Amino acid sequence: MDFLEYPSMSSEVRGAMSQGHLKLTDEKILFTHSKSGKKDSLAATDIDIVNWQRIAGVWGIRIFTKDGQLHRFAGFKEAERDRVAKHFSTSFNLEMLDRELSVKGWNWGAANFNGSVLNFEVGKHDAFEIPLTYVSHCATAKNEVTMEFSSNENAPVNLAELRFHIPPSEMAGEEDPVETFKDQVLAKANIVTAAGGKDLASFREISSLSPRGRYDIKMYHTFFHLHGKTFDYKIPVGTVTRLFLLPHKDQRQMFFCVNLDPPIKQGQTRYHYLVLSFMQDDHTELELDISEEELQEKYEGKLERELKGATFEVLSKLTKVIVGKKIIVPGSFKGHSMTPAISCSYKAASGFVYPLERGFIFVYKPPIYIKYEEVKNVNFARSGGSNRSFDIEVHTRGDSVYTFSSIEKEEYHLLFEFLKSKKINVKSTGKMDSSKIQLDDDIDHNLAKVKADAVSDDDSSMSSDDEDFNPDALEAKSAKEEYDSDPSDTGSDTGDEEFLSGDENEKERKRQEKAEKRRLKAERKKTSKPSGGEGSGASKKKKKLTKLPGQPKKPLSAYFMWMQEVGREEVKAEDPNIAITDIAKKAGKKWGEMGEEEKNVWTAKAKEAKERYDKEYAEWLQNGGEQAIKEAKKSAKKAAKEGKSPKKSSSSGGATKAKSAATGGTGSNFKSKEFIDDDSSDDSGKESNKKSSDKDEGGASDADMKSESGDNSD
Repeated sequence: MDFLEYPSMSSEVRGAMSQGHLKLTDEKILFTHSKSGKKDSLAATDIDIVNWQRIAGVWGIRIFTKDGQLHRFAGFKEAERDRVAKHFSTSFNLEMLDRELSVKGWNWGAANFNGSVLNFEVGKHDAFEIPLTYVSHCATAKNEVTMEFSSNENAPVNLAELRFHIPPSEMAGEEDPVETFKDQVLAKANIVTAAGGKDLASFREISSLSPRGRYDIKMYHTFFHLHGKTFDYKIPVGTVTRLFLLPHKDQRQMFFCVNLDPPIKQGQTRYHYLVLSFMQDDHTELELDISEEELQEKYEGKLERELKGATFEVLSKLTKVIVGKKIIVPGSFKGHSMTPAISCSYKAASGFVYPLERGFIFVYKPPIYIKYEEVKNVNFARSGGSNRSFDIEVHTRGDSVYTFSSIEKEEYHLLFEFLKSKKINVKSTGKMDSSKIQLDDDIDHNLAKVKADAVSDDDSSMSSDDEDFNPDALEAKSAKEEYDSDPSDTGSDTGDEEFLSGDENEKERKRQEKAEKRRLKAERKKTSKPSGGEGSGASKKKKKLTKLPGQPKKPLSAYFMWMQEVGREEVKAEDPNIAITDIAKKAGKKWGEMGEEEKNVWTAKAKEAKERYDKEYAEWLQNGGEQAIKEAKKSAKKAAKEGKSPKKSSSSGGATKAKSAATGGTGSNFKSKEFIDDDSSDDSGKESNKKSSDKDEGGASDADMKSESGDNSD
């Protein structure tokens, strides 16, 4: 047995040179890839043409098989040429010819189709040749044909796109040379690789959301072909990684999602998901173009020749069998609409997010799939300025963040419970509706709620919150706004303040400062007082809030009662070294973990104190409290009037008169320059006498001044 063996050779695989071991025997050519261990074999009877040429800067052999496939092996030394040619001549009965390449650098020439290979010749030599099985997409323009190629991760450089300009020709007749060229490319790229050149099944006018359009889908044993009005796509079976079948929220449509790796391309846009949309009422009946024996042999009885049913069911079942992947469908999660779909938005696009058993998927623009095992945590956040919706932020372990916004608040509780059952770390940012919240133990949301309730109690009116209209309470509130005393909640502030510590004390102080600033601003608007400074008369010292005589003190809430009587001492007993700023946090957490029975005891006490306060407050109003509020209101108004600046009418009038006298004028009040110069000293001396005489004599003084003016002028 005669053979040749070359250990350091390379084979061209989708644009990349794969290192390996080449062995030439008298029966076949065997190449073993070093990296993967895969063996490629070519029988001697299948070889049609053998050429010796330059490949990737070294010498190599170009083998063209009878079925139109091209194989290239490189790494020979020039001295091996005669030895290799003799082996092909004696063992394979083939003559190895030298094939020269064009080095002119021209970009115009002739394109020839040989089997599944496109040769571009310049003159009489090849400029380049491309196996059409690498073509993933072919599109036409006015006089152009554009071919796109699927990328190979193992290749350092990939050919992504190739364009041919085909000028019109009179010899072509009625046929369009551009369309003829495209048809030949598609025929060589697709039909040669399909079994027998026939499609297994075809579906017409299927609506696609990504890439958008309507496509005719032809399904082969090794690939899918999508034919649209503008673009065509070839999807090899090996590029399909996942299949999803998802119901639309309206219960009338279905989404069939196909995850692709590597993705299909449209120009510079890559589509990692093929998203098909179906109406559930659409039905299809078809017969597979394959014999029963082939069906049993290739698919082991998983398919029947005749398929009928809903279009999405037929297409998904056929895809599942050809690809050999399971179809992922929604699990146990049901939203507020009793469907697994949750309406939301991702960036500027609206769509649906589906919490599946092993991950999230968002449909459709862009489709996103996130496995639960890749999720670091999920944040539930309130939407900006609205209580009707919320956002979720999915943080992955790769530091990526996906934000799904504008989710209806009714979905909050259901989604939270589902994610908690999947052992996902859930966090919350922002205030949410407390009636819907049940959050993770890592965050003390009960303490935040208690603080919010305390602030709302302090800012509320004299009587209880959300009650019917109470004119007495309204009058008391208006009195509070007009003078410094708060007739309703001063006692509550002073009583509760001693139980606040750390951050709570600081927040309470800032809140009171802001309230005081707002009150002073409102008072300045009413009284036209200057904002401050020396001589303005405004008091820089803040007035202390006082309570009206006999006014009952507002009761404490259940939490503060427990905090005052039991909670603070228990926290200090458990941790004597605890910081003063952490006492409230620890107490809030302890209150949140407290059982309902124990809480009910303090709730009952707070309710009893509230009822007692309401009764005492009503009695106080009847026994003179209402009159006290009115008197306080009157005194506040009187103090505000006394603090106003004096009117400027007299001073401004005097200034006007002086100005008119100095600048001259016409009429009865006109005085000449000589009169002013001569009598300036007399006027200054008699000014006080004139004022007193004006008051006594009234209008007669004006007549005297006129006559005097006339005498002096004479």
